[in-house]
Amino acid sequence: MIFLTFLTAMALSGVAAYYSVIGLAAIFPGSFWPVVLMGSVLEGAKLVTVSWLYRNWKEIPILMKSYLVTACFILMLITSMGIFGYLSKAHLEHSSDAAPLVNKIALIDEKIKVSKENVDVNRKALKQMDEAVDQVMGRSADEKGADKAVSIRKAQSRDRSALAKDIEANQKLIAKLNDEAAPIRAEVRKVEAEVGPIKYIANFIYGDNPDANVLEKAVTWVIIIIVVVFDPLAVILLLASQYSFQWFE
Repeated sequence: MIFLTFLTAMALSGVAAYYSVIGLAAIFPGSFWPVVLMGSVLEGAKLVTVSWLYRNWKEIPILMKSYLVTACFILMLITSMGIFGYLSKAHLEHSSDAAPLVNKIALIDEKIKVSKENVDVNRKALKQMDEAVDQVMGRSADEKGADKAVSIRKAQSRDRSALAKDIEANQKLIAKLNDEAAPIRAEVRKVEAEVGPIKYIANFIYGDNPDANVLEKAVTWVIIIIVVVFDPLAVILLLASQYSFQWFE
């Protein structure tokens, strides 16, 4: 159990150090490798400092003790900040992948909407032409009324043909746009399925149908919860292993 505690502390510290170093490097992308080197050394120094403080707590001066304790807490905050940056970056990169697809779908949907409106307008115009013919037929029951209705319909033939062609063209365009949108919609559904768990968390906390801002808040809180138990747990387990080693000795 002593070695298991120590190895768990080292594993947690190693993973936390990796996330922290990559996260800090993302915060300062202009000096990637210097930041990686600095972060790695600071992570190692933090663990050594915690272990050394425990073993020499009674012997070291109060001023040195105060500084080292303060430095350990600051290093834990830096590690937590790096982990937060790493996880936030991963989430933002995933969200940014879906943004172009959503924009494409929005543009296609707008074109489909316009085409459907054109179809509705043309159908309404055809209906008005039919009503005009019906009114003439309704006003007269003799042959003159029928002949007048036929002449009106003949006069409308060119407009009717143009409207029918326009309706057909818009319907073909709608079908083409739907075919174009189908694979993009499938990709969007795939991305939404990948972020499905965070939607369930947001639904549990904030209620049904959360918007984008609520989802971002849920992601932030999940990351904060992970950060709170990540590096501090590694440090506490390291101290626990030191206790265990001392008791064993």
